Amino acid sequence: MNKHEPTGRKLDLRNGRVELSHGSGGRAMARLIGEIFHVAFDNEWLGAGNDQAIFDIPAGRSAGRLAMTTDGYVVSPLFFPGGDIGKLAVHGTINDIAMAGARPLHMSASFIIEEGFPLAELKRIAQSMGEASRAAGVAIVTGDTKVVERGKADGVFVSTTCVGIVPVGLELSGDKARPGDVVLLSGSIGDHGVAVMSKRENLSFDTDVLSDTAALHELVAQMVETAGPAIRLMRDPTRGGVAATLNEIAHQSRVGVRLEETAIPVAPQVAAACELLGLDPLNVANEGKLIAVVAPEAADALLATMRAHELGARAARVGEIVEDAHCFVQMTTAFGGGRVIDWLSGEQLPRIC
Repeated sequence: MNKHEPTGRKLDLRNGRVELSHGSGGRAMARLIGEIFHVAFDNEWLGAGNDQAIFDIPAGRSAGRLAMTTDGYVVSPLFFPGGDIGKLAVHGTINDIAMAGARPLHMSASFIIEEGFPLAELKRIAQSMGEASRAAGVAIVTGDTKVVERGKADGVFVSTTCVGIVPVGLELSGDKARPGDVVLLSGSIGDHGVAVMSKRENLSFDTDVLSDTAALHELVAQMVETAGPAIRLMRDPTRGGVAATLNEIAHQSRVGVRLEETAIPVAPQVAAACELLGLDPLNVANEGKLIAVVAPEAADALLATMRAHELGARAARVGEIVEDAHCFVQMTTAFGGGRVIDWLSGEQLPRIC
């Protein structure tokens, strides 16, 4: 995003469409970047017009190691109840940094846009990203734009990268869960996946199901302040949902996980939608929830901290880590029985993020 806006004809942001020239590096590309992305993401680093952003790394007692993550977003449809691909790209990438206990600093964004894509929709996506990044306090400081021929993409794809700082003494990792540790979940599950599917399939419910997309770094900062090194790991259960995330943890740490079905929060409308669609809420994607594995002595204090935050108001203690050479995730059902919670087989919900 290093092209400054030239003088001359403005973009038709109401009825215009993306053309191949908008990715050619010339005046049209400069207008696209200047009138859409620079306006939406406005900050001092982006405004410098360079191919990179240069910034200071905060110093002091809290400074530690750098964390970095990157992700791509191809969700369909681009706009869904409670969010859109732009907001999702900001929140999802910030959350990947936050799961390391890190404080996100800055982001980059890359766009692959299909020829013929409406400029009004591109502006709407960019504005949503700008609003989400400003609300999170994580500026989009650099990026890239490419345009491909009609039929070579599905509207627009977004890739984002984020860097952050991990506090000194904090080392969260998927291989650190130990038998006796407690599994905490920050809130109800399945909202994002059901919201996207309802839009995709033109389903309507008595109560709207909205995506839970949200940036979790402020919640995480409070959790780290409360429990610090007692937190073994954190994960956001996105694709594959809670089931996939817990299976990943079990195999990384070579342990088992035992869940209590009645403790897992699921909104009634989400449960009803999953029953209608033949889905298990445990397999459905989330974009504003986290799983934390914590030492038992710190579990109650950490849960109280989570519940005191807006994004953790429905946080719950949902299970524990157990010894298990087979690394099974098992659940005690509401009827007192038991079942194995396995990995999702195949792609149950494609293009969900």
